[in-house]
Amino acid sequence: MFTKDEFLNRVQNDLDAFCDKQSSDFEAISPDLVTVVDFTRSLLQGGKRFRALFCYYSWVSSLSGRTPSQDDLNGIVGIGAALEMFHAAALVHDDLLDQSDTRRGAPAIHKRFESMHKDKIWAGSPERFGVAGSVLVGDLMLGWSSEIFGQALLHTSDKHIEAACRDEFSLMRVEVMAGQYLDVLEENAAATRSISEAVGRAEKVILYKTAKYSIEAPLRLGAAFAGADSASLGIFTQFGIPLGIAFQLRDDVLGVYGDPSVTGKPAGDDLREGKRTVLIALTKEALEIKSPSMNTTLEELLTSRELSSDQIAFLQKLIQDSGALAKTERMIVELGDRALMTLDAAELDEHGKAALRQLALKVVNRDA
Repeated sequence: MFTKDEFLNRVQNDLDAFCDKQSSDFEAISPDLVTVVDFTRSLLQGGKRFRALFCYYSWVSSLSGRTPSQDDLNGIVGIGAALEMFHAAALVHDDLLDQSDTRRGAPAIHKRFESMHKDKIWAGSPERFGVAGSVLVGDLMLGWSSEIFGQALLHTSDKHIEAACRDEFSLMRVEVMAGQYLDVLEENAAATRSISEAVGRAEKVILYKTAKYSIEAPLRLGAAFAGADSASLGIFTQFGIPLGIAFQLRDDVLGVYGDPSVTGKPAGDDLREGKRTVLIALTKEALEIKSPSMNTTLEELLTSRELSSDQIAFLQKLIQDSGALAKTERMIVELGDRALMTLDAAELDEHGKAALRQLALKVVNRDA
């Protein structure tokens, strides 16, 4: 068994080795392609690794006292690496769709390609080159995540376990794309839709875009690789869904009030991008009763996509004064408590449960 740091080091080593091979293969085609792998590698260096860790400790908690073989250990590391590659791919596409300039305190991938175009003084549009480069890198990383995942499953000879893991991974890929589309749709169509249904729509985006793929899917993947039955997988869903929603609600709060030096994103970045989060939906719901005219102002600012620092500060105060921030914070606490109650009642390995509890607390209390 690994310690937390040993597991994360193994995951990083697997990702580094994979990138080394891709860099060598791409360079044989053309030296120009090395940049693609370099950008991928740089994005894989940071992050909180929540997905890999939830996967690992759900696996640990589902072993039922069985001592894992070396193949088992190599397999769970590979699954963790595949999840991190998939997450990085989603970030590349998400930053492009949201037109976010930064990621983890550094330029987003599309901005890196854009800067390269400008530095080289190439013909055409730097912005279009940035879009094209990031789409292709994100697509490559999605393919690479499946390749790493497939290699990880070679470490089990149990066809039932392999099939269960493939089902979980496939479902995760479909659901996150569905959630991503619903998110983009809401950003563009929200002004034409009923305010009374805004919270429900935002919650559905959270469920499919984040809660399932960030928490539930890694939990179920780890448990499936340990051979867990359907009832046990259901427990991880009951634990993972409320925790995943709390995880995204915390992200929504940080997207409006987070410290840029900690989050690596500009202050109020979600407001600048016009994101239709639960926090915003609750604000609109409250303002529709208290001050419809202010709701109109909120809508105009969210759709402008070009906010000054004073306008950001105005919206931050408006959201807080509406009561939406306090309500969101209560929701985070309630969802976190519900998840922990499910975990505490589950008949799982105590070491794994303790680690999952610590991870859950970090998810709801993080500042980045």
